[in-house]
Parts: sequence; structure tokens; C-alpha cells
Amino acid sequence: MKRSQRFLAYGLAGWCSEIVTTGLRSRGRDGNWRLTGTTYLWMLPIYGAAAVLFEPAYAEARRRDLAWPVRGAAWTAGIFAVEAASGELLRAMTGEVPWDYSRPRGRKPVPRHWRGLVRPSYAPLWFAVGLGMERMHDLLDRVEISSE
Repeated sequence: MKRSQRFLAYGLAGWCSEIVTTGLRSRGRDGNWRLTGTTYLWMLPIYGAAAVLFEPAYAEARRRDLAWPVRGAAWTAGIFAVEAASGELLRAMTGEVPWDYSRPRGRKPVPRHWRGLVRPSYAPLWFAVGLGMERMHDLLDRVEISSE
């Protein structure tokens, strides 16, 4: 599978997972069963680029036969780095960050964050997402797309 196809596959997977997650969380946020999921157009290239950038690291982790807790911790750190870097870039370009963690949401207090870009309490989620990206990588390795 070409790098551009992998970029699109990861980007669309990220978009879909964000829409499902925000939809499920909306019940507690707006108190009804509409389950409104949202994302931003900016997120497709961020998800796509992040995953494609992680693929060489995954190949190296597999070559070294690293244990899953080590790999999960590495993916968590990598996702935090991508969140911070892409957030800073978006803030410089547009003046704001779509996922700004420094904004209060609903009746809950503002969570701990770094510059509104990284939320440490998401570490377990990013750990699982990183390990899930390994499965997606393996799946994409098995997909053949005809050029006809």
C-alpha cells in the first residue's frame, strides 16, 4: 500500500474514532441522547501524518522485539509530542487549537494540561491507541489495492 493511501487510511480512522468518541461523550456534555459527534478538518492530516511518521518506529520496535508496555509508553510519548507540535503549529496559523484542553467543558473543572495542548490524564487512552495503531499497521500491510 502506498504511503499516501496509508496516510488517508490512518487519517480517516482517526476522524471516525474522534466522531464516535465525542458522540458517546456528548450524552454527559449536553444531557440528551442525540450523541452528536464532532471533529475538525485539521485532524485528518494530523492523524494521517502522525501514524505514517510512527510506522518506521513500529518497524524498529518489532525488529527489537520490544515488550508491549514499552511500545505503549513510546506511542504515548509520541502522541503527546505530535499533539504539542501540531497544536503549536495550528495556534500559530489560526490563533487557536481545536482540542484546547484549557477551556472548561460543561460543569466539570478544567483538567490539568500543558499549554492547552497535552492532557496527561489521556495517557492511558494514547497508550491503547498506539497499540491499536500497530494492529492497523499490520492490517494495512495485508491490504492490496489494484492500480487498474
